[in-house]
Amino acid sequence: MNITCLAPPLVSRPALARSRAAAARNALAECRFCAHDCGVNRLASALGPCRAGPECRVFSAQLEAGDELELIPTFAIALSGCDLRCDFCITGLNSWSPRSGESLRTESLAQKAGVALDNGAKTVMLLGGEPTIHLPAALEIAAAMPVEAKLVWKTNAHGSSQARELLDGIFDVWLADYKFGNDACAERLADSHDYTRILRENLLWADTHSELIVRHLLMPGHLDCCWRHVAEWLAKELPRVKVSLRAGFWPAWHSARHSELRRPRPCGETTRAFQLAAALGLNLIP
Repeated sequence: MNITCLAPPLVSRPALARSRAAAARNALAECRFCAHDCGVNRLASALGPCRAGPECRVFSAQLEAGDELELIPTFAIALSGCDLRCDFCITGLNSWSPRSGESLRTESLAQKAGVALDNGAKTVMLLGGEPTIHLPAALEIAAAMPVEAKLVWKTNAHGSSQARELLDGIFDVWLADYKFGNDACAERLADSHDYTRILRENLLWADTHSELIVRHLLMPGHLDCCWRHVAEWLAKELPRVKVSLRAGFWPAWHSARHSELRRPRPCGETTRAFQLAAALGLNLIP
C-alpha cells in the first residue's frame, strides 16, 4: 500500500498527526510498519510477528527520570507489544504482549501529560515495547499532546520506509536503540534478520529529519562483537550524533537462555567500552 504524506506549508503538528493517523489506520489492512514486512490484515485480526491486532494498549504512563539527562523528567507512555524478541528485555512481559496493560484512552493521556509538563517535565516520550507497530495510536497521541510539548520517539529503529514517511515531522527527537553490532547477534538474541542494514538505514534517515540520540546498552560478552562495531560505524557515518552508552544491563526476562547474559557485565568491560568511545571521539551524553 502506497501512502502519500506530503503536507502543505504551515500545517500544525496536531493536524498533520491527525491526518497521518487516519492513513496509518487504513494501512493496517496490509501492515508493513516494521521491517518484517509481513503484510497481514490487522483490521481483520490477522497476526504478524508482533502479534498485535488493530487496537493499542498501554502498560505504563507516568513521569520517569531514568533516561538521558536532557530528556528528563519525561512523561513516558509505553505501548504494549513489540516486533522484536530481545531475550534480555527488561520489560519483556509487557513488551512481548500487545494484550498487556489497559486500553488506550488518548484524552486521558493528554491530560496527564499536560499536568506533567506544567509540573516541570521536559518531554513527552512514546515508547514500548515498540511504538512503531502502533502507528495509528501513536499519531493520535501525538495529535492530542500540547502543541508546546517536545515529543520523543523511543524506538528500536526497526521500522519500514512506510513508517518513516508517516512519522516525518511529528516527533522532535528520535531516541533510537542500536542494540547489536552484527546480524548474527541480532538473530540469536532478538530473532531479527538483516538487522544491520535496516537499523543503519533508519538512523541515517532520522539524523536528517529530527534530532537523533543513539543509545547502546552494553551487554556482557558483547564488547567486541557489538559495541566496537556500533561505535566504529557511528564514528564514521554519524560523527556528531549524540550517543548514550548505557551500562545498566541486568539479566532479565529470558537472558538465561544465553550463557553470557546470565550475569551482570564485568566492570572491566565498562571501562574498555568508554575508552573506545573516547578514542573514536564519539559525542557521549549522560
